[in-house]
Amino acid sequence: MKTWVASVALACLALAAVPAVAGTVYNDGPINGTTDAWTINFGFAVADTFTVSAGTSTITGLSFGAWLVTGDVLLSAQVALTSEAFGGTSYFNQVVSFTQSGCSLNQYGFDVCTETGAFQGPTLPVGTYWLNLQNAVTLGNNPIYWDENSGVGCTSPGCPSEATCNSCIVPGHHPPPQNLPPESFTLYGNSGGTVPEPGSIALFGSGVLGIIGWLRRHPI
Repeated sequence: MKTWVASVALACLALAAVPAVAGTVYNDGPINGTTDAWTINFGFAVADTFTVSAGTSTITGLSFGAWLVTGDVLLSAQVALTSEAFGGTSYFNQVVSFTQSGCSLNQYGFDVCTETGAFQGPTLPVGTYWLNLQNAVTLGNNPIYWDENSGVGCTSPGCPSEATCNSCIVPGHHPPPQNLPPESFTLYGNSGGTVPEPGSIALFGSGVLGIIGWLRRHPI
């Protein structure tokens, strides 16, 4: 009996300690792969807006569509989350490693692939921000391009994104004077309300202890 009670208690406490599973914070639609794409290395950069809508969210990962020279592989790219395109307040700015998957050849002779990277990003309140991609590095040191999907199939509040490139910017103009169609990407993370507050965990623990006490008084 004691062993059974202890097992129940440990199982319940383990469930209480499980962290929130990362979900989708913002989705701007799936890869198109057949229309166009924009360079994110060799000095070129592209920025798209994203909206945090489900309460304060911690960004923990990114996937996006990329066009590469056939057989090439993306190694890393500089990822920045900012209040303005290529500027403003910087909430995150790091080189992120990516894993490549799901590649297929398009009609222009490029490999179109899904690029996925994980990182410890910022915690952002509800609002609209910019995702900036630049300084990408490939195994073959070739150009790499961010897939344009025009936001078709996007599922998040605030979509489709606004988008621009650094070559579009004229000095002294804010916001950038020329826009692009948006690109394919998904931001992952933990949204507000998914992680139990310390008080909730304490209440859960007291409930477990209550169950154990009842079982001791009413053996099965």
